[in-house]
Amino acid sequence: MPEFVASLLAAAAFCLTLLALNALTRVLIQAHIGPSDLGETGLLQVGGALVAARVAYRRAPHRELP
Repeated sequence: MPEFVASLLAAAAFCLTLLALNALTRVLIQAHIGPSDLGETGLLQVGGALVAARVAYRRAPHRELP
């Protein structure tokens, strides 16, 4: 069960981070602040979401093996 909870937390962290980074990217593009090649759901956003998911998975409770 702890593995399921850890996976669930990691998936939730990935989705929420990707949504937040896409929203931030959209604001930067509309305000003409970001570079012209910055796009939504690009490598920067997916990479940041993967890092957040990895951190959430590592911090989630795990079962101790004897």
